[in-house]
Amino acid sequence: MTIRIAMWSGPRNISTAMMRSFGARSDCAVSDEPFYGAYLKHSGAQHPMAAETIADMDCDWQSVLRAQSGKAPGGAPVWYQKHMPHHMVGPVSIDDMPGHRNAFLIRAPERVVASYRKKNELRSVEELGFAQVRDYFEREADRLGSAPPVVDSDAILAAPAAVLSKLCEALGIAWDPEMLGWAQGPHAEDGVWGAHWYDAVNASTGFGPPPGDMPDLDGEYARAAEACRADYEALARHAISA
Repeated sequence: MTIRIAMWSGPRNISTAMMRSFGARSDCAVSDEPFYGAYLKHSGAQHPMAAETIADMDCDWQSVLRAQSGKAPGGAPVWYQKHMPHHMVGPVSIDDMPGHRNAFLIRAPERVVASYRKKNELRSVEELGFAQVRDYFEREADRLGSAPPVVDSDAILAAPAAVLSKLCEALGIAWDPEMLGWAQGPHAEDGVWGAHWYDAVNASTGFGPPPGDMPDLDGEYARAAEACRADYEALARHAISA
């Protein structure tokens, strides 16, 4: 039986590096934001490479849900799925994935805003996903009767082996040190949008250095980060530590 892991995060949360990490396991298949095409088609959001993404993907919500709940690629024992709650604007949600083991990836809002502004215009804080990640976390906690796993990007970068091994334990899978490194360049599982968004991770072969000082934001960017703070802090209280 395949263990399906749904990792939920906002953008610019080292989510692709996490996908690379799980993809380095010999027992694991990975999927890159499978609902992204449906989100773009349904919402009309003006994202880089939106037209190319819609043309390349299955954009039917129910069809994508069936695929992500069905047989794993290659019959892999573990299937890591990279998801973003703010993409789930159609008729399906985390509530329709009860067979998945859900986990949540977070990052300090200052770091998210600073990274996002380099790649796309920030039109609203909803595009950063903090409130939606918190909502999905709370739904899953209610379903389970306890907090599901949360990992903070800063903690992973500071001590990847320690934090990832605890995450694996929380998910009920064995720790594999192969998760600490991966092949450089684009990967076959990447979404077509990786040509715009994935330059840094494509240049990497492992997790980057520990985070430095918080970015210095001003104006609308500082206000955007502050608007996300309460949701981030509520999630951070549950984060796995090294």
